[in-house]
Amino acid sequence: MKSVAIIEDQTAIRELITQTILNSDDYNIVIETGDGKEGCDRCLELKPDFVILDVMLPNMNGTDVLRRFAKELPNTRVLIFSGYQTPGLVRELLQIGAHGFVEKSAALNELRKGIEIVSGGGSYFGPEIAQMLRDAMSDPKTKESGINVLTRRERQILQLIAESNSTKKIAEKLDISVKTAENHRTNLMRKLDLHDIASLTRYAINNGLIILNR
Repeated sequence: MKSVAIIEDQTAIRELITQTILNSDDYNIVIETGDGKEGCDRCLELKPDFVILDVMLPNMNGTDVLRRFAKELPNTRVLIFSGYQTPGLVRELLQIGAHGFVEKSAALNELRKGIEIVSGGGSYFGPEIAQMLRDAMSDPKTKESGINVLTRRERQILQLIAESNSTKKIAEKLDISVKTAENHRTNLMRKLDLHDIASLTRYAINNGLIILNR
């Protein structure tokens, strides 16, 4: 029996995934959470065999969660299940170590296939993702998302800014000094050529770090 973690912030979807998996005796769900950092920490502790991971998560986005898994849980299989996908984001997640990607607009049967194949050691992509990858392969000049110029810490800062955290609050959450938080904020603004909170928030939404009004 495979141990499973579900990291998905939308309760209804998390429950749907749970019911889909519970239809099989092959899985034992050990973690269910809608918080990225909590999910990451618990997975590092419990080391599940298989993780279903959303990209847009509070406190720690799915991309950063996956980076931790790639370093510390190399034997854990990860299926991305997300409503947000761009060629640059999909490419980045696969480079980091995702084993499959199913879009939330896909039929439920696609999710079932993804769960079965990825947890069993294979790779699986929903129809929209598969087409996106084919298009990217046929056009190697496709540019990646500009967010790739940011460091992991700068992405964290960007997500927290877009979630309306003050510089002081960001420093507290990341256990860094206010000055360091200000420096990271200045650097990411310079790299992205964006110089106000509204622009940074729009950029974070457009690049899959947060979503509003969920």
